[in-house]
Amino acid sequence: MAPKSKSKSKSAASSASSSIFKAGTLVEISSDDDGFRGSWFTGKIIRRVSSDKFMVEYDTLMEDEEGTKRLREPLKVHQLRPIPPTETNREFKFGEEVDAFHNDGWWEGHIAEIVSDGRFGVYFRVSREQIVFSKEELRLHREWVNDNWVPPYQQQGDSEIKKNVLVKAIETVTEEKEEFELKPGTPVEVCSDEDGFRGAWFRATLVDKKGADKFEVEYESLLDDELNLLKEEIDTLHIRPCPPKTADVAQFKLLDEVDAFYNDGWWVGVVSKVLGDSKYIVYFRNSNEELEFQHSQLRLHQDWMDGKWVMVSKALKI
Repeated sequence: MAPKSKSKSKSAASSASSSIFKAGTLVEISSDDDGFRGSWFTGKIIRRVSSDKFMVEYDTLMEDEEGTKRLREPLKVHQLRPIPPTETNREFKFGEEVDAFHNDGWWEGHIAEIVSDGRFGVYFRVSREQIVFSKEELRLHREWVNDNWVPPYQQQGDSEIKKNVLVKAIETVTEEKEEFELKPGTPVEVCSDEDGFRGAWFRATLVDKKGADKFEVEYESLLDDELNLLKEEIDTLHIRPCPPKTADVAQFKLLDEVDAFYNDGWWVGVVSKVLGDSKYIVYFRNSNEELEFQHSQLRLHQDWMDGKWVMVSKALKI
């Protein structure tokens, strides 16, 4: 694939159906604003603004400091989803992908520590912090894909969910902490908060330290307007080592969390359909779209946490 200029957009129009969103419908709302990524807030539909936009009113976010007027704003359909059904008596386990209720919203994270009975340390990938929550403040994380919840909800009895529950667990890829020294010449992967680039990691090389927490990097394949390899200053929070190679995967499975190589970067997504001939459909949450990839274009997704590489894998807990 030929190198792409970073000035070109990578986003595509959302194909999500908006037929379920009517005036008065209760919804959960995501945001692309800094400090709110990875969160969902409750609200309701006020009216349709255009073919792919709705005016929404938040339940807990206010327009004024006095808290007398609820915030309203027009949002695209890919930022909306129905209110998830409520589950009862769930027993959370180490490594599960969860949503934690914090600052009036639900924030996506992983259970990284069982602190005590009914209390869990949740690690948030976006902010790279860990906070302790009670089990009442947690729910299993799910995605709204093609008008269905993934993973699907199990049938609930009067007092408990049936025992077979599809969950995700963290596997440590590197047992020992790795020393990661930021110095010129080090190959790294870099992420970005720019619109159209969220959820992607690009190969780069460290060039020079810029202040206490920034580095100049040179991308391996992204180009500037003069068609030279792009250089830019990046916050160290957005820099990580290049992931280690994992064991060869004969076939990716439904709901595997993967990185897909697309437009010269690795984009985090979830396998939403397994096709024949070593092909897969991958769902990308940030753009709410699905794309087809060859097996060779995918790798298992890994996160860099506290000096270790960890990988979220599915497991059937009985």
